[in-house]
Amino acid sequence: MDDCIIIGAGPAGLTAAIYLARFHLSIRLFDSGSSRAAMIPCTHNHAGYPEGIAGKELLRLMLAQAERYGAVREPVKVIAIERDGDDFVVRTDHGTYPARTVLLATGVVNHRPAGLLPEVHDPALERGLLRYCPICDGYEVTDRRVGVIGTGDHGMREALFLRGYTRDVTLIAPEAGHELDDSCARALDEAGIARVDGPCGGWAIEGAQLALDTAGGRMAFDSIYPALGSRIRSHLAVAAGARANDEGCLEVDDHQRTSIPGLFAAGDVVKGLDQISHAMGEAGVAATTIRNLLDQRRPIRR
Repeated sequence: MDDCIIIGAGPAGLTAAIYLARFHLSIRLFDSGSSRAAMIPCTHNHAGYPEGIAGKELLRLMLAQAERYGAVREPVKVIAIERDGDDFVVRTDHGTYPARTVLLATGVVNHRPAGLLPEVHDPALERGLLRYCPICDGYEVTDRRVGVIGTGDHGMREALFLRGYTRDVTLIAPEAGHELDDSCARALDEAGIARVDGPCGGWAIEGAQLALDTAGGRMAFDSIYPALGSRIRSHLAVAAGARANDEGCLEVDDHQRTSIPGLFAAGDVVKGLDQISHAMGEAGVAATTIRNLLDQRRPIRR
């Protein structure tokens, strides 16, 4: 039986694996290969990398560090988490594994604009023509022409955030028309943010820009940000009985404990900033709490 099974091998899961392995605990890291961090062409927010680092390279280095201390990575998909007294049974598409504790670090999945096919989406993302996190890379669009796909309060807030980097921001409705109340429309007008109705379509990379069709005609931008929300990958914990908020984010205490004893969560699956640094901090807290919990059950001695 493993001391802890970590589900998810993004920045949160890998940080927890490093900590737990260095606590001399037996751990297993389940990786379905879908970390959102792997999509980052180059992050410049991560401290210690002044020239930036690609998401895949960061994950590679973190995994190598965890494996150096004995962490075991399994490329499997988890199907269910089940309680077994004080312990757990984790069911995967490659078998069943028992564990004393479980840490969920499964993150989120961004909603993509309708009609944006992978053959356009992926190279646009790689070139910085398509971006999902203005906190991460708003600096890179300073004084550039930026489009935001979204509407309502969420779309307005993302457009206003990006207005701090450039004067040229256009909010484009994903469907036929905008859903903006008077206060949202007024805030956009005061910031000088243009509004264009949808629907969006005809996505294509045209030269150094990403172009699309709108109700106002064809438009092209240096970068486009979808502000369409995300799907929280908390279903495994929720199915096991853990509490989540209306958005699907798992509810945890200050030590990253869910409502199920022995089940922990860290990173974007928990309501927070959706940042690598934040996820890593939560993972460090969770791992330390897991170590102390296991020590209470059976003292850890060398």
